[in-house]
Amino acid sequence: MTTSTILLRCEAHGLRMTEQRRTIVAVLEAATDHPDVEELYNRASAADPGISLATVYRTVKLFEETGILEKHEFGDGRARYETSDREHHDHLIDMNSGEVIEFIDAEIEALQEKIAAKLGYRLMGHRLELYGVPLKDKS
Repeated sequence: MTTSTILLRCEAHGLRMTEQRRTIVAVLEAATDHPDVEELYNRASAADPGISLATVYRTVKLFEETGILEKHEFGDGRARYETSDREHHDHLIDMNSGEVIEFIDAEIEALQEKIAAKLGYRLMGHRLELYGVPLKDKS
């Protein structure tokens, strides 16, 4: 079994790791999507029925404040989360389904650097979110 990167980061920040926080960490580590707090709660409570929604909210807020999680708001009224230590990527949000598609495009990255330089800046970071609808029905 590999050691959780989230768990290691929590320990590095000196956070007290209760069993419920460990459950939330396990759920976050297993996530392949961008869950909101309600979805994290559903997954965590399946593993530990004693966990409360308030505990999940508090833990997510703590993890966000310490830089362990990154918060995304994709325009659907739900704050979604992913670990902040992941390799840089951008997002395409399907406006019909709410699906969030991660992508990396070297041309876009180079263009952003070029634009920043043209305006007299060195780019230190960015966040790109594209919103669209499928060209064809996926059914």
